[in-house]
Amino acid sequence: MSTTLDRVLDHIDASFDASLERLKTLLRVPSVSTDPAHAGDVQACAELTADLLRQAGLDATVHTTPGHPMVVATGGNPDGHHVLYYGHYDVQPADPIELWDTAPFEPTIAGEGDERRIVCRGAADDKGQLMMFVEAMRAWHEVGGGMPLRITVLLEGEEESGSPSLDPFLQEHCDMLRPDVCIVSDTGMWNRQTPAITTMLRGLVYLDVKLSGPSHDLHSGMYGGAVVNPLNELTRILGGLHDNDGRITVEGFYDGVRDPASAKQWATLDFDEAAFLDSAGLQQSTGEANRTVLERIWSRPTLDINGICGGYTGEGAKTVIAAEGRAKVSCRLVPGQDPQCIEAALIAHFETRTPPGCTWAIQGHGCNPAIEVETDSPWLRGAVDALGTEFDNDTVLCGCGGSIPVVGSFQSILGAQSLLVGFGLDDDRVHSPNEKFDLICLHKGIRSHAAIAEALAHVGATAT
Repeated sequence: MSTTLDRVLDHIDASFDASLERLKTLLRVPSVSTDPAHAGDVQACAELTADLLRQAGLDATVHTTPGHPMVVATGGNPDGHHVLYYGHYDVQPADPIELWDTAPFEPTIAGEGDERRIVCRGAADDKGQLMMFVEAMRAWHEVGGGMPLRITVLLEGEEESGSPSLDPFLQEHCDMLRPDVCIVSDTGMWNRQTPAITTMLRGLVYLDVKLSGPSHDLHSGMYGGAVVNPLNELTRILGGLHDNDGRITVEGFYDGVRDPASAKQWATLDFDEAAFLDSAGLQQSTGEANRTVLERIWSRPTLDINGICGGYTGEGAKTVIAAEGRAKVSCRLVPGQDPQCIEAALIAHFETRTPPGCTWAIQGHGCNPAIEVETDSPWLRGAVDALGTEFDNDTVLCGCGGSIPVVGSFQSILGAQSLLVGFGLDDDRVHSPNEKFDLICLHKGIRSHAAIAEALAHVGATAT
């Protein structure tokens, strides 16, 4: 470990309380990108993050887009490897507000000792995580003479609303942004004592489906049994999307799916299935037969109904045959699946089962491929070595059930691989009331990003 890095890490420890206060300031801004009423807050949050980056010694600019702003900052060693850091400063809505124990945009410290945590919307996703590398950059700037890498920071304000401006922005600025490697800190650790680098991400296909039948709602006594009921038919079709073994019945859905070589290693991990289920208030797992829980959430594709509505759902009774039924359906995809083909196959599955007298209206809301990150790259080895200086336990190379489309965009537009180094935990309640981020994870994350910068600065010339 270099003398300079020692000084940087000591400074991080000594100034952690100040780092926490800066995070609190960022968390108080309700930067909800999906709600037009918060457009001003999103803009204010972009300006605030740009100012924080300037304080870390970087040249930061807020770029306007057709949607919410992009924040870009540059600096560090101009002769070093070029590393692009990505995060997002927008957050999910806080609803339902009544389920929060504290005000959702007033950061609150709860717990004692190693259980201390900051509770607030955006604490883990992704303000706490992006502030880890910003604070590491600040420490390098204040006592280390600046980051040992040539760095670019890209922070977006639309990740929680589909990132409509991201790809056009990457395409427009690809020459400026194109790095040797990207670092994304929007994933998780294996546990509080064990770091992780995510090497697999599932892709996503999302559809709104509407099945329409009668021209208007009908009295179920006068028409029931004689006319089509769109809700009956929609639920019948949705119920047939899986067979009794949990496999998806859409034709061609599993074409190209393979078992990754790393799946053999997952059996050696100390995965606590009971604790995983308990975090969801459950005791029994379900899903595709003859597959472990880790396989189901990391390397197997899924199809889920995310919402369903239609007819009368208010208090009391109303005997009605609804004119239409609606559902939201999503698929998590794995490497080997073509998202456009899956979307087309799913639409065909519905259309070939159109009940007499009914019509479909189907709208897509996302079509992103699964991602596999190279596990033998010098960048990944450098990050693993750096994490080894901060943690006693070996770094776990794991999958992730979620989707981070920006990783695919970095591959396809910038031609760059990503290191997905995150410090969240499974119980952080991301997107839910009482979202939190453990302070030990925040502190370790800042130190780890400082060490990773040092390690990547010394990656050999063959990496580029």
